[in-house]
Amino acid sequence: MKNRCYGTNSKIGVLGGGQLGRMLLQSALNFDIQLHMLDPDPAAPCAKIAHSFTCGSLQDYDTVLQFGQDKDLLTVEIENVNTDALAVLEAKGVNVFPQPHVLNTIRDKGLQKQFYTAHGIPTAPYQLFENKAELQHVPFPFVQKLRTGGYDGKGVQVIRTEADLDLAFDAPCVVEQLIPFEKELSVIVARRTNGEIKSFPVVECEFNPEANLVEFLFSPAILIPEIEAEAQRLAQLVIEELDMVGLLAVEFFLTTDGTLLINEIAPRPHNSGHHTIESCVCSQFEQHLRAILDLPLAPTDLIQAGAMLNLTGEKGFEGPVIYEGLEAALAIPGVHPHLYGKATTKAFRKMGHLTITGPDLQTVRERAAQVKSLIRVIA
Repeated sequence: MKNRCYGTNSKIGVLGGGQLGRMLLQSALNFDIQLHMLDPDPAAPCAKIAHSFTCGSLQDYDTVLQFGQDKDLLTVEIENVNTDALAVLEAKGVNVFPQPHVLNTIRDKGLQKQFYTAHGIPTAPYQLFENKAELQHVPFPFVQKLRTGGYDGKGVQVIRTEADLDLAFDAPCVVEQLIPFEKELSVIVARRTNGEIKSFPVVECEFNPEANLVEFLFSPAILIPEIEAEAQRLAQLVIEELDMVGLLAVEFFLTTDGTLLINEIAPRPHNSGHHTIESCVCSQFEQHLRAILDLPLAPTDLIQAGAMLNLTGEKGFEGPVIYEGLEAALAIPGVHPHLYGKATTKAFRKMGHLTITGPDLQTVRERAAQVKSLIRVIA
């Protein structure tokens, strides 16, 4: 491992140049470090603002190897990358966080589930299947998830009846029982090389049922102290058992009988942590940098109640983006815009988010509902 001492001349590479990379760049400026980005989209949100930008495939072995060979440290903003190349770079002395073995486990939902089972971590009962034909005798209702390649609500299908089997994926998958749950929760947790771990307060997520994307999140989540403490404990247990360095999002179901089950994890800054920029002492993006740079982790205390509203493309619109109602939304106290620099919109594409802050959760919820009624992302 190279000397973990970074400065302005250090070359830090990021695999992925989307909106997460864009917000990571904003935090990197405060550390006076330069980020070099790799992304397959020449018009990616980071393309014009990164210290350097390379257009290329994140899955291609040679591209990732070439990109990383002159870097002191590599990190990711998406887990679907070529980990074989990252393992070679790591063996040559490039620091890679999160580590390639962690990415291999997390990006395959089947391996993810087997990891929970092996470590006694609570998750929904599951089975692994290779193709659609094997699903014929699975009891309804169930949830099918592609083992690899899913993102932003894609790669997940709820199968309630025999007729729904026509919608099933014909590929290796995880099948879970459809869990009756009361709330969907998330914890963002960070770990550095020396084992220091800190996590942010639990947030509650509300999903758009059609797009299967987070529409709102609210912080703090309304929970009894025992559930809050158990969610924090499980999140810290997962990152410790993974032996992971970096930032991890841990998503939970809170079942109707008060049990916490881990749904999925993501080894990077996450949609469910965007509110931390305005609502917490330290943002998830700063904490990610602290973790991978082996700097002391910052306090994670909530300084004001917050909500996040995802801005996604309206159905029926595709083309140059227009944020209809943005001016009216910004007239509401506590509304903070984060637009991702994407020139064109389409249905359910993530285009930005608004953070809504206030003195208490009730005020924040009222403001968030008002903002939702005002703004649309159209073309």
